[in-house]
Amino acid sequence: MRQIETLPFFHALRLQDVPPAVLAQVKLSLLDTMGVAAGGLATRLSGIIRTFAHATQPGPLPMLMDGRGTSLPGWALAAGTSIDSLDGHDGFNPSKGHIAAPMMSSALAFAQSHGSSGADLLRALVIGYEFGARAAMAQHGTVADYHTSGSWGAVTAAMVGAELAGLDPERSRHALGIAEYHGPRSQMMRCIDHPTMVKDGAGWGAMCGVSAVLLAEAGFTGAPALTVEDAPAYWRDLGQRWYAREQYYKPYPVCRWAQAPIEGVLHLRRTHDLRPEQVARIEIATFHESIRLATACPRTTEEAQYSTSFPCAVALVRGDVRPRDIADAALNDPEVLRLSRATVMTEDAEANAAFPLKRYARVEVTLRDGRRLTSPRMEPRWDHTQPPTAADLHEKFHSLADPVLGEARAQALAAAIDRIEDGGLEDFWPLILTPPATG
Repeated sequence: MRQIETLPFFHALRLQDVPPAVLAQVKLSLLDTMGVAAGGLATRLSGIIRTFAHATQPGPLPMLMDGRGTSLPGWALAAGTSIDSLDGHDGFNPSKGHIAAPMMSSALAFAQSHGSSGADLLRALVIGYEFGARAAMAQHGTVADYHTSGSWGAVTAAMVGAELAGLDPERSRHALGIAEYHGPRSQMMRCIDHPTMVKDGAGWGAMCGVSAVLLAEAGFTGAPALTVEDAPAYWRDLGQRWYAREQYYKPYPVCRWAQAPIEGVLHLRRTHDLRPEQVARIEIATFHESIRLATACPRTTEEAQYSTSFPCAVALVRGDVRPRDIADAALNDPEVLRLSRATVMTEDAEANAAFPLKRYARVEVTLRDGRRLTSPRMEPRWDHTQPPTAADLHEKFHSLADPVLGEARAQALAAAIDRIEDGGLEDFWPLILTPPATG
């Protein structure tokens, strides 16, 4: 396959060619991602990466919700890693990963540095979802490993960056090749088994993609990107199927693989009016990858986000899982830790067969009085087959953004995103770049 079969579609795409429902969904995805970015500011991971980008990659671009200056690649690194620091961003089942964190970080960096219009930015985000979904499936379909989102995210970041930077088709092609060759082909299950701040590689992929665009613009060569040019089966439905409308969203800021078990716990809690002190044991039957989220007593936010038993215990104790429930002193809650240690996980053949397109779990709770309560087969909420409403996503955004940005600023940001294609971005940038008043 050569670029004539793919890149011309993206180069020629106009907003008027995109179905209105797709544009509306992409704006909601931008809103959701900005809420996650705000919520992630308090994490130690975000603080480290923003200080690193400012200190080691000096430049004139104020960082996302930070204000300190950095370079264009530094901006993408800091933004992508900060978004990824709170595991609440949208995702794509077939790739077992997340398009927005690396892709939006590149798009926002280039839109800021190149003075793009709101329509230009929205168009780039549409391209990012359509390109990113196919690049992700192509890589997972042709490369025998489960890589982080930063790998195919690097190529996606290069695609949106090339569009906003105005690269011609030939230099865009080289940018994709550079990004694919140098992208972080990191192993996702390594981070699942040993949770640390490397996480899903989103920031590194964003930085790689942005750097690839700048190199291609300077004449550096790197074509071809094999997942784009030599995997035709994944690109034939361009303009017919819009993957921007097939993203899932997360109601809880933890790995998606833990969210069906959380729903099972919450179902039993509601149905039987359970109190945590009644419960002696929790049994979860689910797919293999969810069981690999095996940290029962997390010491860090990252370990709590990549656990199944701990957020399930949080859900039973508190009736929800929020950012503050997986950080700091909350990690030492004795009742949550008791229930997390009392959780047993087993593989379920039906759940294994359905993964990754479906993520199933059943939960059984044994009470201290000997009774056993079993949930139906559960799925995570807010899959694209049963998506959240716009009101749901606005409520989630405000729950994350209001405590950090303030209610007035969060409302102004939501309004600016809703009308983003109508003009310039002069009002938008202060809303996402200025550091929170609370620090």
